[in-house]
Amino acid sequence: MNNTVLWMKPEIRNQKLETRSQKPISASLWFPPRAVPFRCKTRPIHLMHEVCFGLVFLLALQLGAVPLQRIEEQSFGNTPAGEEVKLYTLRNAHGMVARVMGYGATITELRVPDRDGRFANVVMGAESLDAYLKGFSAAASVMGRVANRIANARFTLDGHEFRVTANAGQHQLHGGRNGFARKVWRGEVLPAIPNAAAVRFSLRSPDGDEGFPGTLNVTVTYTLNDDNELRIDYTATSDKPTPVNFTNHAYFNLAGEGDVWDHRIWIDADRVTAADAELIPTGAYAPVTGTPLDFSVPTAIGARIEALTSTKGYDHNYVLRNGGQSFACAAWCYEPRSGRLMHVYTDQPGMQLYTGKRYFRDGRSVAAAPDQKHNTVCFETQHFPDAVNHPNFPSVILRPGQTFRRATSYRFSAANTLPAVP
Repeated sequence: MNNTVLWMKPEIRNQKLETRSQKPISASLWFPPRAVPFRCKTRPIHLMHEVCFGLVFLLALQLGAVPLQRIEEQSFGNTPAGEEVKLYTLRNAHGMVARVMGYGATITELRVPDRDGRFANVVMGAESLDAYLKGFSAAASVMGRVANRIANARFTLDGHEFRVTANAGQHQLHGGRNGFARKVWRGEVLPAIPNAAAVRFSLRSPDGDEGFPGTLNVTVTYTLNDDNELRIDYTATSDKPTPVNFTNHAYFNLAGEGDVWDHRIWIDADRVTAADAELIPTGAYAPVTGTPLDFSVPTAIGARIEALTSTKGYDHNYVLRNGGQSFACAAWCYEPRSGRLMHVYTDQPGMQLYTGKRYFRDGRSVAAAPDQKHNTVCFETQHFPDAVNHPNFPSVILRPGQTFRRATSYRFSAANTLPAVP
């Protein structure tokens, strides 16, 4: 039985309409801010449907009688310092919805259809700003100024040693204690473009922020198009040489519920960056052939995950074959029950595959018990961890006069069988 949340105006929320649709209809519909939530159960297809008024709105939208409102802006609350956080809702012509907010330039919701047209949120998120401010640990936020790890929270650049904030033992992780995921970004709705909607977030990171040199001006643009693709474009400039490495830490579950052990994954890589017990790269590369890390042949996440006892799951940086030379498919993930399929495209040289070590529900993390399975998986496109301390890794140094430009996209579709390997 499918439960679909439809947003109904109070004066019509109790009205009942009939339809002789040949299959269940499921959709996300949108009304003005004063709308109230109403749950409508989809009946078996051989019975007369008792449906909501919102379905009439959907049919009118499909017929072109109602213009599609591709983007909305609203307040999501205020930080303790009084900074307002905006929430932006992006929609496409097929009912797909992406919600992103200014705190951490975070994806709070991503609703995607399955093979039968039923929608589910496939990204872990919390319903209130307060949950994020209290440290919701499964946020789909932008990580920076330097995503992933910096060993011993220090590096040398142009002969000068810089010490940055340590927040993972003696190391730095994802930009420090007050990294980009914990800052309020300024949002701006971009002018309308054909078959898409976009919002751009901007942030100014001052010289010395978390110990990093240079004033860094950053933009992150989210674009949702009618190909069911959510694209993320990053840019940055600096007035001093500084390391830069961005990623989005979205926690995916393509079923919208349960664990991810049955999700099938393919990754275009035959090596990972070798790391020590604290996940700090040694500078060497390790082949994945014949190990639980090999996804060159599509494999279920749960097939070999229990063999990874030291990391308690996947937490490995893959060296993508494309090497960041062009915008190419780095991986795909397929959930067989729903048929949802997500292709990950990027021009980054690496990707951290991470299976959350805790269960997450209702905006809270739950300590993992031995018999619990992982219920999220991350595809963190990036430069390599601790690249600033390894000259043999692709450089993460941005210098004055240069512009950092990188992109990642998540392309969604539905299928009845495993896709072909690209």
